[in-house]
Amino acid sequence: MDIEAILLSLKLAFWTMALILPFGIWAAHRLVKLNRSRPWFEAALALPLVLPPTVLGYYFLVGFGGKSLFGIPLVFSFFGILLASLFVNLPFAIQPIQRAFENINPEIREAAEVSGLSNWQIFRLIELPLAWRGIVSAGVLTFAHTLGEFGVVLMVGGAIPGETKTISISIYDKVQSFDSAGAGSLSLLLLGISLVAIAISYGLFGRKTPSQRGGRA
Repeated sequence: MDIEAILLSLKLAFWTMALILPFGIWAAHRLVKLNRSRPWFEAALALPLVLPPTVLGYYFLVGFGGKSLFGIPLVFSFFGILLASLFVNLPFAIQPIQRAFENINPEIREAAEVSGLSNWQIFRLIELPLAWRGIVSAGVLTFAHTLGEFGVVLMVGGAIPGETKTISISIYDKVQSFDSAGAGSLSLLLLGISLVAIAISYGLFGRKTPSQRGGRA
């Protein structure tokens, strides 16, 4: 197995998940509050689900090619593939949390407002704890999706060992060099991780909390 590629992929997945979840929680909560303009925001955030990764990678190269941030190049670097990974994972980080917020019984919010709690207190003490299943699901899906991302990573980062060569790119290289055993073992690893991630996500949303059943325990 390509241990270096595995460790790099785990690093990329961890930082993507850690950086995108706070934004995902904020964006999901705001989307629940929007009315007429909400479909347009949801459509924009869901674009990575329908656009080919190569298209996203192309626009990233056009927009950031040759540029740097604090002296760090935005393409062909770990920082570059991290930024690209944050963008392509927006739907996976936002949609599960949004559904969790939407499933909270409105009567709970109304009762909190009547009790004199501020919007921040309602969010921090009531809504956030009740949406934990969606937050965990978003984290798991983001982590697993990042491990398997190929198109954007290849377009933005290339295949630099130890810097941008992730598991998916290592699989591609092994297939190109007719290393079926190596490609098969890495593919099996990604398959197992993806299956576990989807099972966790389905399991969390398959069980309803008391608030989702109308407040009855």
